[in-house]
Amino acid sequence: MRQKQVFCIIAAMAVAFGSFVNAGAAENDNAKETSVVYMTADISPEGLMSVYQSLGWTPKGEVAVKLSTGEPPASNYLDPELIKELIQSVNGTIVECNTAYGGARIETAMHMQVAEDHGFTAIADVDILDAEGSRSLPVEGGMRLSENLVGSHFGNYDSYLVLSHFKGHAMAGFGGAIKNISIGLGSQEGKCLIHTAGESHDSPWGGDQTGFTESMAEAGKSVSDYLNQGENIVYVNVLNNISIDCDCNGNPAEPDIHDIGILASTDPVAIDQASIDLTFAAEGSESLQNRVNAFLKRECGMTGLLLS
Repeated sequence: MRQKQVFCIIAAMAVAFGSFVNAGAAENDNAKETSVVYMTADISPEGLMSVYQSLGWTPKGEVAVKLSTGEPPASNYLDPELIKELIQSVNGTIVECNTAYGGARIETAMHMQVAEDHGFTAIADVDILDAEGSRSLPVEGGMRLSENLVGSHFGNYDSYLVLSHFKGHAMAGFGGAIKNISIGLGSQEGKCLIHTAGESHDSPWGGDQTGFTESMAEAGKSVSDYLNQGENIVYVNVLNNISIDCDCNGNPAEPDIHDIGILASTDPVAIDQASIDLTFAAEGSESLQNRVNAFLKRECGMTGLLLS
């Protein structure tokens, strides 16, 4: 039951993403090891560097830093001045993919302009991974997807630092590390496949919530499998400016949760679980709790969130 509950919290992904459940559920009898999540309350460049260094991870080769460039005009994307030192310390290239839903980031030239306007091109090179289309990653044991389509430049990088701004999300309940490696790394085609549970390559519309979350799980697992989880990919979640709306929303609800801190882990389930636990315990989290718990009740048959 613990496995089922943990994955309902992460987004009703239990079967497709089962290998991550055992890694993330510290209390699960089947878990052979406890995943470690490091935290600092110091939301500053120095704090970010410190919690990242706690991982003891040395990236190999070409390093991609996956983040959201943020939808204009007013989304809560990460402040470039906060992340500049970390990105430059690993000689990283900021990577993103174009959107599938319209907006200012639907085409590469427009997206690059947004990256410049939001200050990202001033701190590092920026690569729109699907500027030249898609490449396929295998999905092992998928129920929804037979393949995961990521940007064709995905394989140009040997190591991935996944830098996520933790927040709410209209369809998934919340967005963190798992969302960033699934829908976030999907090409336009890949995003359409995830949103429609494998039914459409050219439209993100018409899919249901269960199919979306299960497809996110399968897509995320394919990325983790490809990069050998904990070896060539690590995760940092920044818990500040927490709105109930995603950074893909150009006019999100105002953040009503106080800034909490920065987390780091080699395990995307563990870091997202810890992020939910901390956020739900914070003052002002009622709106986010209502959004996530409504999702849990609908998708998982639960009436309240199980905290670790």
